[in-house]
Amino acid sequence: MPTDAVSVVGPRVRAVSAVHVKRAFKFRFYPTEAQAAELSRTFGCVRLVWNRALAARTEAWAERRERIDYGATSAMLTSWKRTEELAFLSEVSSVPLQQVLRHLQGAFGNFFAKRAKYPRFKSRKRSRGSAEYTRSAFRYRDGQLTLAKMAEPLDVVWSRPLPEGVGPSTVTVSRDAAGRWFVSMLCEDPAVAPLPPVGTVVGVDLGVTSLVTLSTGERIPNPRHERRDRERLGRAQRELSRKAPGSANREKARRKVARIHARIADRRRDFLNKLTTRLVRDNQAVVIEDLAVRGLLGNRKLSRAVADCAWAEFRAMLAYKCAWYGRELITVDRWFPSSRLCSACGAVRDALPLTVREWECGCGAFHDRDVNAARNILAAGLAAAACGDGVGPQRSTPGGRSSVKQEVVPPPRSRAAARPRG
Repeated sequence: MPTDAVSVVGPRVRAVSAVHVKRAFKFRFYPTEAQAAELSRTFGCVRLVWNRALAARTEAWAERRERIDYGATSAMLTSWKRTEELAFLSEVSSVPLQQVLRHLQGAFGNFFAKRAKYPRFKSRKRSRGSAEYTRSAFRYRDGQLTLAKMAEPLDVVWSRPLPEGVGPSTVTVSRDAAGRWFVSMLCEDPAVAPLPPVGTVVGVDLGVTSLVTLSTGERIPNPRHERRDRERLGRAQRELSRKAPGSANREKARRKVARIHARIADRRRDFLNKLTTRLVRDNQAVVIEDLAVRGLLGNRKLSRAVADCAWAEFRAMLAYKCAWYGRELITVDRWFPSSRLCSACGAVRDALPLTVREWECGCGAFHDRDVNAARNILAAGLAAAACGDGVGPQRSTPGGRSSVKQEVVPPPRSRAAARPRG
């Protein structure tokens, strides 16, 4: 694997250091009845330990202003196992229980660093069941995975091979709402390395009708995965609403609804993975706009269509793939008027309703709304990156606007245009 690579973005050249990437390989497996029962007990114990430790830490701070760390909660876990009420915690592997305490410590660290909200309690019905095993609690040998407290290996569907000569460091077993079992194996992947530099950059405008519009003029239509299954999903949800609460038939109906949701999510994730991989491989830099997705979801007329687009997942995939392959992801502030700005002369329109998809500037240039926005996003990102300014959203700036918007608008081309209007 090369130790470094060269990244070229316009006139800039910078070195990109190769990093050792730890990558999770997720597979589906089919447990036996005994394995499913053991894992279900483990999930329940993991959830119980999380809730008890979270309650203890919350109570200690509320009553005594005392912060309890991982070491204290680990000692609590030992004492809980010795009680008659919680003696069943000793019947499952101790590693997932210790791991969930480490995860809780990390959640509090993110909370105190203001990167996340306060940790929440886990629910048996709404939370995903999972358990994490470290190397001391599983055995991976000759393509077979055996977990602690189990006599037989898991029946894993190996849809792709693990990196050659590399073993997993941690294994996470989970069960989704549809009842499907998955195992995620965290391995160091030596095949992930910076790609050879290319001389192309692209601006990306996200939308609803066209999911992605590129600065090259290419449009990628929105597959609308949720809309394609909307009738089927609505029928299943109506059937669920007619079942008696707590009955076996209601559980079957709930599983049916969950399977439809899982099908939609799987297809959407597959499409976004292919799209983002293509953008990262073909371009040295990708420039996108920082959208206020949470605010758009508050619009009752657009929320369903916006949620189906999965813009946040698209951006997250671009971010980690650019980091993997030595590419650059540039984010333009959400306040930048990409749609109202003429990419030819730099004039900014006062208003541009969403119903207007094409418009003509006073300079004579005729614009497609989305293509014009993608070109402006590309120019803004490259200009801000070239001058070394922060290209991400600077929410601490008064008014919530970053310096990107103040710099990327080109000056008027003539004295007449520079005169104040009205």
